[in-house]
Amino acid sequence: MKKALFSIPITLLLITSLSLSGFAQNSWLTLKGQVQDQSGAVVSGSLVRLRQPATGFERITKTDETGSFAFDQLIEGDYDLSVNLQGFSALTRPVHLVSGQPDNLKIELQPAAIAEEIAIKSGRLAETPEIVERTPGSIELLDQKLLEESRVFTFSEALRKVSGITVRDEEGFGLRPNIGIRGLNPTRSSKVLLLEDGIPLTYAPYGDNASYYHPPIDRFESIEILKGSGQIAYGPVTVGGVINYVTPNPPTKPSGQITLIGGNRDYFNGHFGYGGTWKGIGLLFDYTRKQGDGARENTHSDLNDFNFKSLIGIGSRQALTLKANYYGEDSNVTYSGLRLSEYLASPRQNPFKNDFFYGDRFGASATHSLIFNNALALTTNLYTSVFHRDWWRQSSNSGQRPNDAADPKCGGMQNLNTTCGNEGRLRDYYVWGLEPKFRANFRLFGINNDADFGFRLHVERQERQQQNGDTPTARSGVLVENNQRKNQAYSGFIQNRFFLGNVTITPGVRVEHINYQRLNRLANSGAGISGRTDLTQLVPGIGVSYNPKSSVTLFAGVHRGFAPPRTEDIINNTTGGSIDLDPELSWNYEVGVRGLLHQGVRLEATFFRMDYENQIIPASLAGGVGAALTNAGETLHQGFEFSTRLDTGTILKSRHNIFLSSAYTFLPTAKFTGRRFSNVSGFTNVLITDNRLPYAPEHLLNFTVGYSSPVGLNTFIEAVRVNRQFGDDLNTINPTADGQRGLLPGYTVLNATANYNVESWRTTFFVTAKNLADKLYIVDRSRGILPSSPRLIQAGLKFRF
Repeated sequence: MKKALFSIPITLLLITSLSLSGFAQNSWLTLKGQVQDQSGAVVSGSLVRLRQPATGFERITKTDETGSFAFDQLIEGDYDLSVNLQGFSALTRPVHLVSGQPDNLKIELQPAAIAEEIAIKSGRLAETPEIVERTPGSIELLDQKLLEESRVFTFSEALRKVSGITVRDEEGFGLRPNIGIRGLNPTRSSKVLLLEDGIPLTYAPYGDNASYYHPPIDRFESIEILKGSGQIAYGPVTVGGVINYVTPNPPTKPSGQITLIGGNRDYFNGHFGYGGTWKGIGLLFDYTRKQGDGARENTHSDLNDFNFKSLIGIGSRQALTLKANYYGEDSNVTYSGLRLSEYLASPRQNPFKNDFFYGDRFGASATHSLIFNNALALTTNLYTSVFHRDWWRQSSNSGQRPNDAADPKCGGMQNLNTTCGNEGRLRDYYVWGLEPKFRANFRLFGINNDADFGFRLHVERQERQQQNGDTPTARSGVLVENNQRKNQAYSGFIQNRFFLGNVTITPGVRVEHINYQRLNRLANSGAGISGRTDLTQLVPGIGVSYNPKSSVTLFAGVHRGFAPPRTEDIINNTTGGSIDLDPELSWNYEVGVRGLLHQGVRLEATFFRMDYENQIIPASLAGGVGAALTNAGETLHQGFEFSTRLDTGTILKSRHNIFLSSAYTFLPTAKFTGRRFSNVSGFTNVLITDNRLPYAPEHLLNFTVGYSSPVGLNTFIEAVRVNRQFGDDLNTINPTADGQRGLLPGYTVLNATANYNVESWRTTFFVTAKNLADKLYIVDRSRGILPSSPRLIQAGLKFRF
């Protein structure tokens, strides 16, 4: 099986080399040009990109020392030519290439309005290609072209294209993010920092980083993933990595687009966007409506997502970016998985048809950019969000089925939809923060330096209630929990790049101080009990990058991993006393290389090691396997990541392109290394040292082969392979009756997509199939068995105006 799997790339390369001979054309055209500034001086080193919208054909080069560039072996047609260089305004112009007409262009770049340029880039981790080249750690980018042509259904599908990332599905509609990096437990993405335009996306990153909300992937134009030492500039969670979702900026010229998609399982997706720039004010409006069934029976979701963004230039030294968004969700979805007998009888059943989740999130931010001089700039983020989340459910996991003891009026599962009551988990989160960041360029002792430093004030308040209703459809009931949890966090960081020729050394340090407060309003006969505590943590890191040439980067780094404990875990709900639970701390190491091995061949390879002094392993969510959080002792994660992309069209300068891409993760070591006992109820005296961590597959592979033609056709097939995983720290093989323990067998899933662009209509038609073979497999056991999403067939169009 393995031999057949790894023979696929070799076979495809042989087919490619044999077939390309028929693709050559006899009448090639050449496009040449020269880039100058407004004074007429040549501009070298600028990035020149040539793209044909009708086909997706793309070439990239840089201007030489004379400011010149050239693209050869082109065919007649309409192209977009863009030129970018730091310090100049980006320029894009249409080019109509016809045989016999002049093909030597003169391009004039204008100096950028510096503050506006910083405002545009302030939400990105990788601001320029030069920054990526100098970044001393693993960094990957999923760009707009890839996300759009892949027709990704959810963020889970998108992130599987990145090496080192494990994404665990839940309900089949991409509503709850379960993201793990390099063997970290993916449950609720609690060990990953999620950002939107550089601002925290989760509703309580300090007090409760578990995520129950994720905006639709349609809102974003790209995704950045940073896993090295550079992530200490973001915090608070610096354990596994940072995932930054980037929203598009308002376009220069008024334009818009409408995307309509339909599919099986009652799926509909309507996405509308329109924007432009008028008198120096850029405006962008974006709206998404999604609805459809999940992976199981009795599951259906309705989503509405609205995003507004404005970019305002204020003279040449200031700019303001304003954002406001709303996300609304109404989902018929349960929290509980299936028992083993239920899964064997009907794997997609959901007996809890009266469970509903209601969510509303309002967010807003203002980013102000100010240039003091050519050496110092200030970017200030002011942000706030409100998240209301009500989940009414009859069961939280497969071990907690309605029974006489829990609900005397219920009488068991046979009365589930008549006399059995429910539980309302009612949550409100309020967040605001202020974060000024400085960037300074200076020269010291003959060495060029770039320094980034800043601080943040971040405030969170959680209002948490549980009401137990008398009927399956109740929306009020007896109050059994009434908690208030508060966090105030103060953090600061400084990170400096020392430029020593082709070597860049980047040391940095972050300091986090967190105040915790918890109030139990129901305790002490209703008078309430409160408790307070705090912690302070230093988070250092250093990285080195070496560029033997402009297209290749060697990097290495080490940094301190940190994740704060939740408020509910560090303050006792009954006494208000502080619990002896340390933050998660680790030392993370990386060594790697990335770059262009050849025109058309990109590669990144990274060796990583994470040494945990104290990894907190959650036994479960909502009382599943085990009962408590404990300090897990030492754990070790060590492995190798590899990602590559090969484009034969670029290599052979052909209009026909066969492309191959892969993202592979090898994680041979993900184990408990300290003296550690099981946290599974009934087995707490069993030593599990050297056992493998739950939900940490040894092999992950995403492999894609595709073809794009000069007539606007783009098609590909993708294989996603996930190796077997354990569902508990005992590494249980045979499944238990409640389904929460046992092996999760490995699986391979195929996805396929075809796009056809009709430029004269400004329309792209597409069809996509997810889980093409309709394979059934287990994706999660933490609250009972959850099945994979069934085969999804979707078709649609995108119209640009």
